[in-house]
Amino acid sequence: MGSFQTPLGGVQSSALLETSCGYLLQELQMIWDEVGEDQFDREKVLLDIEHECLEVYRRKVDNANTSRARLHQELADSEAEFTHLLLLLGERSLPGRPEKMSGTLKEQLDSITPALREMRLRKDERVRQFRTVQGQIHKISAEIAGQPEFNDSSSNVKVNENDLSLKKLEEYQNELQRLQNEKIERLQKVDKYICTIQNLSAILGIDSSSIITKVHPSLNQLSGLSKNISNAILTKLDSTVVSLEAEKRTRLEKLHELGNALTNLWNLMDTPQKERLPFSYVTSLITVSSGEISSPGSLTPNTIQQAETEVKRLDQLKASKMKELFLKKQTELEEICKRSHMEIPSRPEMENITKLLNSGEIDHANLLKSMDEQISQAQEEASSRNSIMEKVEKWILARDEERWLEEYSRDENRYSVSRGAHKNLRRAERARLMVNKIPALVDSLITKTKSWEEERNKVFLYDEVPLLAMLEEYNLLRKEKEEEIQRQREQKKLQVQGQAQTVVGQENFYVPRPSTSNRRLSVLDRSINGDSNSSASANFNRRLSLLGSKTINSPPHQNTPSSIKEAKKERRRLIKPFSPSHGDDMIDNAASLVSTFSVPLYSP
Repeated sequence: MGSFQTPLGGVQSSALLETSCGYLLQELQMIWDEVGEDQFDREKVLLDIEHECLEVYRRKVDNANTSRARLHQELADSEAEFTHLLLLLGERSLPGRPEKMSGTLKEQLDSITPALREMRLRKDERVRQFRTVQGQIHKISAEIAGQPEFNDSSSNVKVNENDLSLKKLEEYQNELQRLQNEKIERLQKVDKYICTIQNLSAILGIDSSSIITKVHPSLNQLSGLSKNISNAILTKLDSTVVSLEAEKRTRLEKLHELGNALTNLWNLMDTPQKERLPFSYVTSLITVSSGEISSPGSLTPNTIQQAETEVKRLDQLKASKMKELFLKKQTELEEICKRSHMEIPSRPEMENITKLLNSGEIDHANLLKSMDEQISQAQEEASSRNSIMEKVEKWILARDEERWLEEYSRDENRYSVSRGAHKNLRRAERARLMVNKIPALVDSLITKTKSWEEERNKVFLYDEVPLLAMLEEYNLLRKEKEEEIQRQREQKKLQVQGQAQTVVGQENFYVPRPSTSNRRLSVLDRSINGDSNSSASANFNRRLSLLGSKTINSPPHQNTPSSIKEAKKERRRLIKPFSPSHGDDMIDNAASLVSTFSVPLYSP
């Protein structure tokens, strides 16, 4: 055996192996030679050795194949896992990883292992992010659902690892953001409701803490619990606010009623301001709406109770003073009617009401309300009569002046020189101006009265007498008086003319002066017919001149002391001017002048 061959037929090329195997084989042959081993046995041993070597090689090859297959499997698994992770994370590739791997299996495996490790770390981080976001979502959802005791531990959240993409994570984050915004809005609503409840409770004088705790214990700040923000709690808070606002409106309406009652009772009984002051706050709320009240303690039960007590007290006091109030209002009504000369309510009816008041068989409130309505109606009617009543007063004043002027015109001494005579003359002039306006005033009154009666469909009464009848009667009487005055004037005119003719005859008998008698007749005519003021003054001067000349040219036998004295007195009486608008005065003066001329006078 020159060389050692493997069971596979290959020649061992390793020097070390050849040395080792050849040395051992030589040593074995030396032993066999020394022993004298048979050649057949020698071949058998060498064959066994070759078989054993083949077995060893075969095992080694199998192990190498197994190792190679394992490496292939690991490489394939790593590739598959890497690809799966890429899909889970939603990424197409990993930076730093070669697209095509080359080299031995171990080199390829060594190149993918770091990328795979990084992908695993990314997956773990992504899973943690998903778990955190989903845990917060579950927590806030539980709070909104009314389960604030929900365990928000991230370890209890199950993450779907089939989709760990950033898109899915963003969806969860958007959902979380929406829930967080909703939670913030709900917390703001809860805080707003709690603030409103506290304000309303302060206004109503109620303990807000007990009300809030009754809605849910977590809403009390002292509880230390997370506030319940569920729909049910929001509904309860809303209903609580609605009920408190309804209570607020109810109490305010009650105070409105009490305030109105207090005001009415105070006004009815003329309560002094000092007694009204303690309840001025109640009356100040009469015109205030529910939304305008925000002061704490404004609508407490104590305030309402005090106002109710005061109203009851005033009601009892009102019952005792009702008769006095009724009589006062009755007097007020009668005064209104008296001032406007309207018809006063019947006395029997008022006496009957007084009897009912004494017997307590009539409702005081309704009675005063009825009296107030009557007073209001009387004031309204009196207001509508104002313009007419003003003219009626002017008419009555003019009638008074007219009567005074008539009496003044009948006074024979009105032109005498005495103290205050000039005042009467000025008043007479003013009276004549006022009297001249009476016809137009009466016509205007008639027109206004008819319009008033047509508008109200009732008769205008003045002191229980129809005003139109009074005016028409006055017009009739005035017309009759004017006709009578005209008739008297005509009679006096005829009488004066007769006396004038007599005077002319007497003057012709004593002193035949035609020119003087003609002047005298013209003076008398102008006096009778009523000239202007300047003409009347000239006539009076001429009368005085005639009277003087007659005195000088009269026969001596007629010049007696008594006749001289009477002539001077008559002259003084005629010195005062008279109004030409009154023909009666002028006629009287002319007649007096004629009488004077009929007495013969002479100068000493």
